[in-house]
Amino acid sequence: MSSVTVKIPTPLRPITSGQSEVKVEGATVGEILRTLDSQFKGFGERVLEDGKNVKRFINIFVNEDNIRDKKELDTEVRNGDTISILPSIAGGG
Repeated sequence: MSSVTVKIPTPLRPITSGQSEVKVEGATVGEILRTLDSQFKGFGERVLEDGKNVKRFINIFVNEDNIRDKKELDTEVRNGDTISILPSIAGGG
């Protein structure tokens, strides 16, 4: 079991009581996200599609690596890793 820091984007901070970072223990990204969902009601539905896959407009990184380039939610984490959740930004004119 590894202790990691999860960086919470501004749109999700109301769910985490305003916290910009949360320390969580787990072995994989999926396990970390499930733990966050149990600690902060509604977190999972904002990040996951049907609780199984990361929503397509959200990117999740373990350190600098996008989990879509690894094993998605099965991507393993190590003690001291940082997980960043980044919602896509759209716009322009």
